[in-house]
Amino acid sequence: MSRTIPGPTDHVVVVGAGLAGLSAALHLLGAGRRVTVVERDPGPGGRAGRLDLGGYRVDTGPTVLTMPEIADEAFAAVGTSLRERVELIALHPAYRARFADGSTLDVHTDPEAMEAEVERFAGAADAAGYRRLRHWLHQLYRAERGRFLDADFDSPRQLLTPGLLRLAALGGFGRWEAGVARHLRDERLRRVFTFQALYAGVPPERALAAYAVIAYMDTVAGVHFPRGGMHALPRAMADAAREAGADFHYGQRVTRLERSGDRVTAVVTDAERIPCDAVVLTPDLPVTYRLLGRTPRRPARLRHAPSAVVLHAGCDRTWPELAHHTLSFGHAWRDTFRQLTHDGELMSDPSLLITRPTATDPALAPPGRHLHYVLAPCPNTDIGPATTDWTALGPRYRDSLLRELDRRGLTGIASAIEHECLVTPADWAAQGHAAGTPFSAAHTFAQTGPFRPRNLVRGTANAVLAGCGTTPGVGVPPVLLSGKLAAARVTGTGRPRAVPAVTGTSRPAEGART
Repeated sequence: MSRTIPGPTDHVVVVGAGLAGLSAALHLLGAGRRVTVVERDPGPGGRAGRLDLGGYRVDTGPTVLTMPEIADEAFAAVGTSLRERVELIALHPAYRARFADGSTLDVHTDPEAMEAEVERFAGAADAAGYRRLRHWLHQLYRAERGRFLDADFDSPRQLLTPGLLRLAALGGFGRWEAGVARHLRDERLRRVFTFQALYAGVPPERALAAYAVIAYMDTVAGVHFPRGGMHALPRAMADAAREAGADFHYGQRVTRLERSGDRVTAVVTDAERIPCDAVVLTPDLPVTYRLLGRTPRRPARLRHAPSAVVLHAGCDRTWPELAHHTLSFGHAWRDTFRQLTHDGELMSDPSLLITRPTATDPALAPPGRHLHYVLAPCPNTDIGPATTDWTALGPRYRDSLLRELDRRGLTGIASAIEHECLVTPADWAAQGHAAGTPFSAAHTFAQTGPFRPRNLVRGTANAVLAGCGTTPGVGVPPVLLSGKLAAARVTGTGRPRAVPAVTGTSRPAEGART
């Protein structure tokens, strides 16, 4: 049983109305707590925000939704469901991969469709290997879901369970790339099941195989898109929380926490003072530690994941070869990771994620128009260009990306743009994200599980952390789980039961699977 905060917990203030804060609020409400949510922005969403750009409705944060049943758990806590509030559309294909040699691969979550696609692309041997890989990814997920992803840690000793032995037997402490290579011969095909290492901030040849569970979420469990854009999810969560009794205070920035001894007694904003019995803090770690007045000591400085340059482009045309999500790979692969995580250089031969949400929901753009997001991973500001450098570098890099996309077949993309917004590491830093990255602390071994910054901070009895910087980590499903785990620290409900694995479906999200 993990530790819970002592003393009264009747009224909890949640700082931040992003996905982590909203998940925490819903689980707290379901456990009978009174909840006040304080958010600096005019509405909910946090990183999963919304930008109106000349009639284009732009998601400012994540564009990929996997494991919707984890979001559904939060809705179920207050007696409703994700399905009742959000229309989810299963994406077919989940991704389209385009390679520098001109080949393409559609990534399907249906096993038969994907096996046929792999056989067309790489031959019968890799089609059989895909089946074995899918089974391995499924086993990894089952081994990790309830014991590592959905668990609070107070000590590394909590890892010493039969679950650890099972994960080790599956090769979870080997290397991600090597684990995939055991099943797939084609180097291009391997990229489809290892590019997710960028989310973890570690090259796939060095990342723990346990993180291949991210590939499970993308390629086996399935990718979904909410009608109305990804921002529809936090908006629906906020509505459910408000209807369940949460009090939202938007447009207020938290300036300090009042304390009495080791307890936080009130959250003070630039507009009011809100007494509380406990507090859940979801800002990025440097902001949270500054509010708490203490930074936990660690043997080594936190390493942060790479950042990203994102170009949001509203265009008067589109290109039919683009799926909803298209992975555009350059020739280089290992060099790309070395540049991003070691050398601190921009990709010389970029691999890009191009998202075209209007392929699924045309209403996100004016009639006859199309919305495209181009995400280019780049070094964070700890090792790459400083925030001050991006003022001049950003427009030049934007132009080079458009030239590269034009060369890769998106002919005339620069002239097709009507409205645009460029986001660089300087913008992420201005939002309070350490090292200018929205992907927070990298998932190295020393920053994983019980070694990741914990959601309880020594010296403060009634504050809990949530968000991508703490347990369990980065990505929409882990962030939603972080809010659930933070709520469990407050309510003392113990470790939640695991949700059974999903093996790919085209159905809308169903009720909580517990």
